Amino acid sequence: MIQNRRRFTSIASWLLPLLFLLAFYFYPLANIILVSIRERVDDAFNSGINWTIVGRAVRFTFWQASLSTVFTLLVGLPLAFLFGRYKFPGRRFLRLVSTLPFILPTVVVAAAFSALLGPNGWLNIILMRVFSLTQPPIDLLNSLSAVVIAHVFYNTSIIIRTVGTAWEKLDKKIEESSRMLGGSPWYTFSRVTLPMLFPSLVSAVLLVFLFDFTSFGVILLLGGARFTTIEVEIYIQTMQFLNLKMAAVLALVQLLFSIFLTRVSEKIGGERFQIAPVAGEENLRNLDSAADWLFFGLCMLLFLAVFFLPVFALLMRAFTEIPSGIAGAKTPLSFTFAHFQGLFINDRNSLFFVPPIIGLRNSILYAVSAAIVAVGLSSMLAFSSSANKNPARVVKALIMLPLGTSAVSLGLGYLAAFSKSPQSVRWFPLLIPMAHALIAFPFTFRIIQPAVEGIPDVLFQAARTLGVRESQLWRRVTLPLIKKQLAGASVFAFAISLGEFGATAFLSRPEYPTLPLAIFRYLTLPGPANFGRAMAMAAILLIICGIGFAVIERLNLEMKT
Repeated sequence: MIQNRRRFTSIASWLLPLLFLLAFYFYPLANIILVSIRERVDDAFNSGINWTIVGRAVRFTFWQASLSTVFTLLVGLPLAFLFGRYKFPGRRFLRLVSTLPFILPTVVVAAAFSALLGPNGWLNIILMRVFSLTQPPIDLLNSLSAVVIAHVFYNTSIIIRTVGTAWEKLDKKIEESSRMLGGSPWYTFSRVTLPMLFPSLVSAVLLVFLFDFTSFGVILLLGGARFTTIEVEIYIQTMQFLNLKMAAVLALVQLLFSIFLTRVSEKIGGERFQIAPVAGEENLRNLDSAADWLFFGLCMLLFLAVFFLPVFALLMRAFTEIPSGIAGAKTPLSFTFAHFQGLFINDRNSLFFVPPIIGLRNSILYAVSAAIVAVGLSSMLAFSSSANKNPARVVKALIMLPLGTSAVSLGLGYLAAFSKSPQSVRWFPLLIPMAHALIAFPFTFRIIQPAVEGIPDVLFQAARTLGVRESQLWRRVTLPLIKKQLAGASVFAFAISLGEFGATAFLSRPEYPTLPLAIFRYLTLPGPANFGRAMAMAAILLIICGIGFAVIERLNLEMKT
């Protein structure tokens, strides 16, 4: 009886995650493929597909991703060298701050740069007041420059974390040996350091390119109508023109390339030089010379400009009343809570008004549901994989596929798969936490799996010897040992769901908005009041995500790669 129960538990532990993937990943993507090939190829030009638009979207997607990756490297490599080779006060805190933008929702990033660089942004406000101007002198929104700057802010942390960590682990004695043998600094870097860093560098570049390639919210909010990537074009063709055929073709192109790039990144990322382990901060050196301090100062200025200014501008804009018009150009700015109070006010007395604060409630409900699903399935699969079952290993490989799939493609797939009748739309809000859980699944599994696999079998054997029932092993043995990882994975899934925008844009109903969708709506409405309320909602989302990330860092969690 006990053996049968163990076998049933083991099967269920990998079967339920597999069924979840089949229902909420493979089935929606299969519907995208079916929609894209439903008509004959020779009739494609008469089937609603504008190949000119497709080509333009693909070209611009590659162009902006390449450009953003180059500038991210230019900003990230000096900072990676600083964190990987120098010891200075506040190093750990600054490294934590550099990672925060990576988990911020795209609408918050867009709002932050609107608060800094937009017509009502701080940079324009300061210049107008200093030089008595009547019009904003800087117009970066709705431009490629704004998109690239936001992507640099978003992805520089990948370079710092990946390349900086690899730099820190390289034994400096190898470089010193090269210098002692007569190698110049450039020769040592190009022939010794760079080859050892190359796998980490390429892996980071591919990952940055992938995130830029699948960027949606940043381009939709900061790029304007002139710049449409594959992701944005999928959204436009679906939500504005109801052209699912063309949207499916675009999604298929994006999906194939993203999965290919993800596989290449994983393969290259696993090919690393085996260097003798280095203890603690052995490789780090102090800031001794004037050149070291100059480099440190320049890096700190760059760090402040990239990471602190946008976030600070967002928070300040949420609590500041800025007069509009020429008459208010010299009026003193005032501290206010009016933007937060406005989240409860129906200015136009609309019968269909949904207070933006309701979006926060909905987002929290979706996030809690997604965290429960993602952590529950991850725990089950981790428990099954610890027994080295072949089916579990297959499912472990499959759950990595959502990493290479954009949320927009998932949203389109859900729309194609689960909207077979007009009545099915009423169930869309139930699909939102499933989509969020699918996006968070690979991350939560990578957090929980190492903890489960690290539990020695002798503990379970000892527990059985002491009379612990098989049904109680999880609660009495496993759970106390992995509770920190479960808590961290839950917070991580919660934060991912709270800020998810791409898939939610396809599935949300007007009466059930989420906070990112409410921010997007208010950013697109005219008037300083709407802009201020968008900043207030973005500030709320920023603070919640910041607290969640601080909890994750406090738990000192590590993802298995």
